[in-house]
Amino acid sequence: MSVEHEKQRAAEAAAELVEDGMTVGLGTGSTVAHLLPALARRGLSLRCVATSPRTEEAALTLGLRVEPFGSIDRFDIAIDGADQIAPDGWLVKGGGAAHTREKIVAAAADRFVVIADSGKRVTALHPPVPLELLEFGLAATMRLLHPVSLRDVPRSPDGGVIADYHGAVDDLAGLAALLSATPGVVEHGLFPPAMVADVFVAHGDSVQHDHHVEPRT
Repeated sequence: MSVEHEKQRAAEAAAELVEDGMTVGLGTGSTVAHLLPALARRGLSLRCVATSPRTEEAALTLGLRVEPFGSIDRFDIAIDGADQIAPDGWLVKGGGAAHTREKIVAAAADRFVVIADSGKRVTALHPPVPLELLEFGLAATMRLLHPVSLRDVPRSPDGGVIADYHGAVDDLAGLAALLSATPGVVEHGLFPPAMVADVFVAHGDSVQHDHHVEPRT
């Protein structure tokens, strides 16, 4: 079974959680690309916010209503992909360089749902961990973060420099705190289990649904 088919199955399963009248945060990436048509086919009245220009353009093309984030301060649900999913619910995100906006939207959602193909499950998270850095003082920030490398990609939608941390990721909570506390780091790609309500992972035609935490209210 192809990876794209698994992404589509996971996306379609998560789309069924969305109800008429909801505010919806839309993630970024190849799995979300399958979510958008699944949502559009349902014909619901939704207010959506996109985490990247690419997602916004695709959603608008499909007829979904996309608004600026400034007009919405919370979401009923946010749905996004992941690069790595650990057994305890920790995630690595940011392969598409949109992790800052994705984390802001996830944190604002009552229910953050992750969709993925079977290849995204790992026994333990491993480097690299995506970073978004300020350009101001970049060399000094990178020295503090060593080992880190700049990624040869465009800036984030908000002008941040995209980089990857290549050090040990054994203590996830400790590393997340360290990265967050480093001056010049806008955001990192470690998402804690407490942020994640549901994970849908497709294995061939079947979809495994793991419920991690109760949706916030």
